[in-house]
Amino acid sequence: MRNLLTKAGFIGSVSVAFGSIWWSQQKTESNLMTSSAAPNPNDACPASLYELQLIQVLFRHGARTPLKSIPDVMEARWTPSLLEAPPYTHINYVVTDLKGGPQPQSPLEDNYRKNILSGGSFAGQLTTVGMQQLYELGETLRKKYIEETPFLSPTFTSTEVYVRSTNIVRTIESAKCLIAGLFKQKQKDIVSILTEEAESEILYPNYHGCKLLKVFSDPRWAKSSALPGVAEDLQSILSALGIAAHQHVDFVLIRDDMVAREAHGLPSPLVLSSWRNKVEERAVDMMCSLYEPNKREALQLSVGALFHVMLENIEKKLQDNSAEANRKLFLYSAHDTTLIPYLMALEIFDRKWPPYAAFVTLELHKSRQTGDAFVKVSYIGQDQHIPGCSGVYCPLQEFKQVMSAYALSSESYNSRCNSTELTEP
Repeated sequence: MRNLLTKAGFIGSVSVAFGSIWWSQQKTESNLMTSSAAPNPNDACPASLYELQLIQVLFRHGARTPLKSIPDVMEARWTPSLLEAPPYTHINYVVTDLKGGPQPQSPLEDNYRKNILSGGSFAGQLTTVGMQQLYELGETLRKKYIEETPFLSPTFTSTEVYVRSTNIVRTIESAKCLIAGLFKQKQKDIVSILTEEAESEILYPNYHGCKLLKVFSDPRWAKSSALPGVAEDLQSILSALGIAAHQHVDFVLIRDDMVAREAHGLPSPLVLSSWRNKVEERAVDMMCSLYEPNKREALQLSVGALFHVMLENIEKKLQDNSAEANRKLFLYSAHDTTLIPYLMALEIFDRKWPPYAAFVTLELHKSRQTGDAFVKVSYIGQDQHIPGCSGVYCPLQEFKQVMSAYALSSESYNSRCNSTELTEP
């Protein structure tokens, strides 16, 4: 595993796509309460008709140091002082595996720590800015689910809240900061942040653990910089920046470094300002190319196992006879490259990069009149009308039908991942 991760190419832009966790955001993305996908007022239903039963939140980590500086370009200084944790983000927590045992090794994190940026910080680390963003996200959830709607207890309790993160320091720390903001550092129990081994991770498209996903994604990524329009624009920006062709720089790498600087107020080459929107557009084009032409299968293998887990959480809550019947909140700390295929599968991806601390919520409700179950999805605070659903409050059976196109049980996921045969043309 470790040898695979350290091969040439994975440190740069290929690792950003195939590691599924290494992209950043633009400065204007810091406003977490804006979204181009506004709800349809014709689909809106009075919230008083529904009783909240369960919340599941999938969110991206906060602002971080870049994964790699743009070669041949003025470097920013990423000093350790940029990574200091504010005292109000501290909580009593422990990181474990999914069964409560010792935290697994993290070859991806080990790989980050081999790359020391100018200024002395490691690559891919959550910064003070990022910690503040996740603390504020916690405050946002607190206002909605504790203050405005008294659904969650104001003090953290382990029976009520489940926290899972990818086994990467920035997502673990992001989960910690969110919890601190959500419960204002008040806790009845120690917070357990659950993690999984890299080979079995389902909180991002696992190109290392899923052979089939790698089989049809490797060649697509290799061709992504040669897509019509992308190749020409890339040559132009490399020339403008004075970057040699042999450096193997692409729009994803440029974007990663550029937006990390912007989020922290660090200087960037002036020429990038005129390319800002084009860099964003072409990076999205490269991302989308990974899911064609086998889009359904690629999305299944990217987020299908996560979809299945979330549906299982809903079913267990409705049965109300499991050991976790008191669970009210599931938190999943992940990455932008988790959110993109997740939004694509739900057909609500707006072709804009998910900002730092972007979040999707799945709320389970019951009709106060009929007792029927409904699911409401929101993205960055905006309710979404999911295609295939008859309204923003989506009848559970309709929502399950939408999810069934992509959801994969662990058995089906492992079986498909171990195959090298595509089921789509």
